[in-house]
Formats: sequence, C-alpha cells, structure tokens
Amino acid sequence: MQRPYSFLNRLRCASSGLVVCLRQDRHIKVHMAAFAVVMAAGILLGLQSWEWVAVLLVSAAVISLELINSALERALDKLHPDHDPLIGQAKDILAGAVLVMAVAAVAIGLLIFLPRISG
Repeated sequence: MQRPYSFLNRLRCASSGLVVCLRQDRHIKVHMAAFAVVMAAGILLGLQSWEWVAVLLVSAAVISLELINSALERALDKLHPDHDPLIGQAKDILAGAVLVMAVAAVAIGLLIFLPRISG
C-alpha cells in the first residue's frame, strides 16, 4: 500500500491537476500552443543555451501563473458562487498577473528571436 503523501502520489496529483486544467481552461491551451510554437522555433533557429534558459523560464512562469489563476478562480467560485465585486477584483488581479508575465515573455521572445529572424 502506498503512503498517501509519497512522491509518486504527489506527482500523480500534480499531473491530474495539469490535465484537468488543460481539458477545461481555454487560456492554458493558448499558452501551451504558444509554448509549442516557441519550442519549435527555438529548435529551428538553434538557440544557444542561455537563450533556452530564458525562453524556458518565462514560458514556465506564464504557464505556472495561469495554473495558479485557474486554481484560485475555481476556489473563489466555490467559496462565493454569487457575484461579489471584491471577488471579481481578485480574479481581475490574478488575470493581470498572468498578463504582466505574458507581456514580459513576449518581450523576451522578441529580444531573442528577432535578431535571428531579421539577420
């Protein structure tokens, strides 16, 4: 019998959460599609190690923030199913955090990819 908090059990739970979000959340699908395009472009353009580090870090940050956003939105909806202005503001702030990181990721991507494409 497996311990309830074993590493493998935690890994299964984390994987399950990711799959649920991928199936139910439109935004995470957009981020994952963008990630796939960026990975393909990085392979085709032969990114250097430091460029891969930057691209992977910002990509992981955007996807992680989107997962946090989705989890907190679900929790807030469960705790307070009726419309509440403060809950709405909290959800908007969460979305704003994702937007800030996504804009930063695009800027970093442009700094890395544009010189390779235009030069």
